[in-house]
Amino acid sequence: MGAAGAAVELEAGGRTVRVSNPDKIYFPERGFTKLDVARYYLAVGPGIVRALRDRPTTLERYPEGVEGESFFQKRVPKYLPDWIPTAHISFPSGRTADEMCPNEVAAVIWAANLGTLPFHPWPVRRGAVDHPDELRIDLDPQPGTDFKDAVAAAHELRALLDEYGLRGWPKTSGGRGVHVFVPIEPDWEFTGVRRAAIAVGRELERRMPGRVTTAWWKEERGERIFVDYNQTARDRTIASAYSVRPHPHAPVSAPLRWEELDDVSPLDFDLATMPGRFAELGDVHADMDDHAYSLESLLELSRKDERDHGMGDLPYPPDYPKMPGEPKRVQPSRAKKPAT
Repeated sequence: MGAAGAAVELEAGGRTVRVSNPDKIYFPERGFTKLDVARYYLAVGPGIVRALRDRPTTLERYPEGVEGESFFQKRVPKYLPDWIPTAHISFPSGRTADEMCPNEVAAVIWAANLGTLPFHPWPVRRGAVDHPDELRIDLDPQPGTDFKDAVAAAHELRALLDEYGLRGWPKTSGGRGVHVFVPIEPDWEFTGVRRAAIAVGRELERRMPGRVTTAWWKEERGERIFVDYNQTARDRTIASAYSVRPHPHAPVSAPLRWEELDDVSPLDFDLATMPGRFAELGDVHADMDDHAYSLESLLELSRKDERDHGMGDLPYPPDYPKMPGEPKRVQPSRAKKPAT
C-alpha cells in the first residue's frame, strides 16, 4: 500500500484514534479528504460532544464520500470500542436496538473514520430514552422559499416561545432551513412533545398567514415554510449542531446567536470556515444544558386548539403504525371523494 493509504493516528481527548485511508477524497468539489473531516470534528470537539452527549445517535455513513453510496447505521457495529457507551432504544415497529452515545471527541472521530458525516442524535438521554429533553422545531423551506424566509419564521418563533415562557437556540440546518432547539424537562413522552410542536406550528401559521404551513402533504404546502412537526416523532432525528452535511460544498450545521440570523448565509459555514469560528467564539450553544423548560404552556395551547377550533392530531410519517387519534393518512388528491 502506498503512502496515500497509510493510516494516521489522531490524539483526541487523551485517546489515540486511527484514521484509515486518510487521503480518500470525500468532497470532490472542494478536495476535502477523510482526514479533513476527522480534523474538523477534532477542531469543534467540545461543541459536537455537547450536542451528542448521552444521546443515542444514528450514524449517516458515506464510506466512499458524498458521491458514493450512503446508509443510516442505527445498531452499533460489533467492533464498537468498549469505551463508547450505548443506549437501548425502541422503534415505532416495536423492534429495539443499541445505539452509540458519542460522549467524547474520540468517539466522534472513531465514527468519522467509518465515513460518518452527519450525526443524528435522538432528543433523549440514555438514562430516560422514552422522555425527550429537547423540543426541536424544523423550519423547512419549500420550493419557492429560501433561507431568508426560514429566518423570518424563526424570528416569529422566538417571539412566540418567549410569550409561552420558553427559549430556543437556533442553528442552520446545513441546507436552506433553520432548526430551533428548546431544552425541556424530560417529563413528557414523544407523543406529548409532538403535540407541542404541532401547537407551535399552528400558532406560527396564524401569525404568518400564507408564509408558514403545517401541511403534511407536499401538494398542500405551497411556497411556504413547513414546520416539520414529525421530526419530533419517535425515531425521527435532526442532524446535530456541527454535523457535516453531505452536499458538494461541505456545509455544516452551524449554531448561531439570534442576533446573527439576519446577517448570515448557510454557505458561510463549512468544513473550512467553522474551525476558525469555533476557535474564536467557542460553542455559542454551550449554555443550552443549563436550562430545561416546561412544555405545559404549549400543551395548553394544543388543548385550546382542539377545544375551540376542533384541531386534533395530524398525520404521522408513512412507515408508522396507525396512531390513536390520527386522521386518515392519505394524500388529499388520492382520497376517495364522498358519493354525491
